Amino acid sequence: MIFPPNVKKGDTVAIVATARKNIEDNLQPAITLLQSWGLEVKLGKTIGLEKNQLAGTDQERAEDFQAMMDNPNIKAIWCVRGGYGTVRMIDLLDFSKFKQNPKWIVGFSDVTVLHSHLNNLGIASIHGIMPVNGTATAEAKETLRKALFGEKLSYTLPCENLNRYGSAQGELVGGNLSILFSLLGSPSAVNCDAKILFIEDLDEYLYHIDRMMMNLKRNGCLERLKGIIVGGMTKMHDNEVPWGKNALEIIDDVTKIYNIPIIYNFPAGHIADNRALIFGKQVSIEVNDLESKVIFDY
Repeated sequence: MIFPPNVKKGDTVAIVATARKNIEDNLQPAITLLQSWGLEVKLGKTIGLEKNQLAGTDQERAEDFQAMMDNPNIKAIWCVRGGYGTVRMIDLLDFSKFKQNPKWIVGFSDVTVLHSHLNNLGIASIHGIMPVNGTATAEAKETLRKALFGEKLSYTLPCENLNRYGSAQGELVGGNLSILFSLLGSPSAVNCDAKILFIEDLDEYLYHIDRMMMNLKRNGCLERLKGIIVGGMTKMHDNEVPWGKNALEIIDDVTKIYNIPIIYNFPAGHIADNRALIFGKQVSIEVNDLESKVIFDY
């Protein structure tokens, strides 16, 4: 696994749109945050572009992202927001120069397309808050700073009722469950072999969660994992005839046949306290009846 160089004070971070459109007017808090860390900011050409829901055409978004990947003065690329659309431009990108001079790609939700694709290329990336995430907690912002600057990350959480006890070590992969589900069978599909899988989701019907988890199971993903970390399952919906389980119970039901540790309600995903995770990095997890630990290996 290739790890991009840690950013340092004076470096420049690009803010680009890979999916849903976004205007410049709401970016000042994010710009101020980066500047408070001693970083410079460069806005991509896609900021302000509009093509229905998207930030310009697929070609425009790909060209902007490509330019930032290939620009040696840019040390990290922060995706402005999620929504939908990154998958429409991923195959237009050329990662040949990027593999020689990688930089941190940061975001979550729809940015899972990039996380999973980069992981298959052997390049680490950061799952964390995005520039328009105005409700992010101070802790979420601080963990992103630590991830970018190469400071150690570790998390200790109280025990959850559904947690599966045990310990495991492996490379962390994953992201948004709906996106991971949509990528199966493609060159960007998540590689589950001996990995620790992180999943989270937003605004889904409960039976959709069951369908996606069953697909991961039938694809052989779950049986190859060393552990699972479940983040926020936010704003779930049910049908008029109830499914009968909440999202966490659905995940528990599908995964209970596997003898692996599972952490529930990890603070990451579509929640204010969206703590940073480094995909591609080895982590150790320990789950017992008192607490859960996630420690990134350095």
